Amino acid sequence: MDSPSLRQLDIFAQMVAAGGVARCADALGVGVEQVLRDLASLEMRLGYRLFEDLNGEARLTPAGRKTAQAMTLLSEDRPAPVEKPAAAPAPIPPSLLQPAAPFIPSPAVPDGPPRQVITLAAPPPVFGHFQDALAAFEAANEDIAITLDLHVHTAQDAAVALADRRADIAYFYALEEPADLKSRYGWSEPLNLYADSGHPLARADSVSRADLSMTPMLSLETRSGMRDIIDAALAKGRVRNVMPLLESDNMFEIIAALRDGAGCFAAFGTLARDLGRMSGIKRLALDIPLPAVEIRQAIAPRAAEKPAVEALAEFLFL
Repeated sequence: MDSPSLRQLDIFAQMVAAGGVARCADALGVGVEQVLRDLASLEMRLGYRLFEDLNGEARLTPAGRKTAQAMTLLSEDRPAPVEKPAAAPAPIPPSLLQPAAPFIPSPAVPDGPPRQVITLAAPPPVFGHFQDALAAFEAANEDIAITLDLHVHTAQDAAVALADRRADIAYFYALEEPADLKSRYGWSEPLNLYADSGHPLARADSVSRADLSMTPMLSLETRSGMRDIIDAALAKGRVRNVMPLLESDNMFEIIAALRDGAGCFAAFGTLARDLGRMSGIKRLALDIPLPAVEIRQAIAPRAAEKPAVEALAEFLFL
């Protein structure tokens, strides 16, 4: 799950441990507003809510609990920070990583059969798309537990996760069917460009590639899996792919730059949906649409060893 900034993930971990915004801010030595901004930016990037009530005793949503579980994988892989943070994030208490309804049913009785674990690998926004379906599947199959790997973004990521047995089912971003990974098409999400409503391109009835060549771009950071597919789509769509004016995983920085008229920003999926709902930000009327981003599903070759894997893969297509 390397697409959101590590700072935001650290704050999320501290929030889980602290159980409240004020306690989290005090532990990190920052203001409450900073914590709220970083959490809101993280939720916007992920495409789903992490907490039920940030004004009181913050409670994790079912999706938030799954994300906290997946963060234990991230903590094993991420590099050490260059600078020591003001306050080290508290470890997530094991009790908060335990399954919670509706995602995970009650534990099996001691003498009962062990529950079968299915690992779903997907970009975080794709997990957000499926969270209700996953809850329904687990509720109907009490002998199944679903875990997440939120590292996967590309076909290469998916192939490695499936080959290394880190995942049973993988969803990934693509612009077309990959030649070296058997997969099937799930759905497409249009890629659009956004700018401040007062920007000359936002006021134009039609925006050409020549118009875009003279406009600075704002982008996510290079380590973001979403950034990779966006750059590939822009290149395929003949939009110049040069060093952007701003690179940030903090959506509030991106939005502030957009509203200052600094340039345009490419987005798809839930991030594009949220941008399109914001006052003062407008989708550009491109004369030629950009390539859509496909979300594709791949299943591990060993799926026959777990009949429930194929059942879940089909259920997610219903």
